[in-house]
Amino acid sequence: MARLPFITLEGSEGCGKSTQVKRLTARLEKSGVPFLITREPGGTPIGESIRELLQFAPESAAMTPETELLLFEASRAQLVREVIKPALKTGKCVIADRFFDSTTVYQGVARKLEAKFVQQLNAFAVGDCIPDITFFLDVDLKTARARMKSSRRPDRMEMESDDFYEQVIAAYRDLAKSEPNRIVLIDGSRLPDEIEQEIWEMLSSRFPQLVPKSEIQNPKSKM
Repeated sequence: MARLPFITLEGSEGCGKSTQVKRLTARLEKSGVPFLITREPGGTPIGESIRELLQFAPESAAMTPETELLLFEASRAQLVREVIKPALKTGKCVIADRFFDSTTVYQGVARKLEAKFVQQLNAFAVGDCIPDITFFLDVDLKTARARMKSSRRPDRMEMESDDFYEQVIAAYRDLAKSEPNRIVLIDGSRLPDEIEQEIWEMLSSRFPQLVPKSEIQNPKSKM
């Protein structure tokens, strides 16, 4: 049996990716597929401490783009080696809420750090641990802002300017165009049920090992 996939979900704040992570894992659980969920920054004790520093600590207001970049990479390097690679090796499907594409977009484009250097740091942090498929949930700035307002605990990133987020959204769209074999652009403005179904259909066609035999025998059935 083929190795279960490493799946990442990406997009701006408020795009709905965390909701889709929950929905996808519910499908996998019902299908009997072993899985692990993780997030960035975070996912390990070290990473969660870095997450708090990056997003909520009062002193983070003075954080430079260079420091921010290195902290994200440190969290990612730990996550890959402590969690993601061991999970894949033991036969689990891994679903990550953000991965290195976020750094390419947020730090490399919106923070205006040198793209080649960001790429090198990403490569150093992840090694050969590359997602098998990435879903980019695309929403416009107005939709993203409306959803951010409902956040219970707004973080430092959500307080960035509209110009910052316009750059983030545009950069994700460019990235999806540059890597069409890995990155699937999803219209994130639609109803969650519609988005969930599109994601599942794509995964089912590309990774049949995720689909229970009953669904293969009756492809019109929906879980």
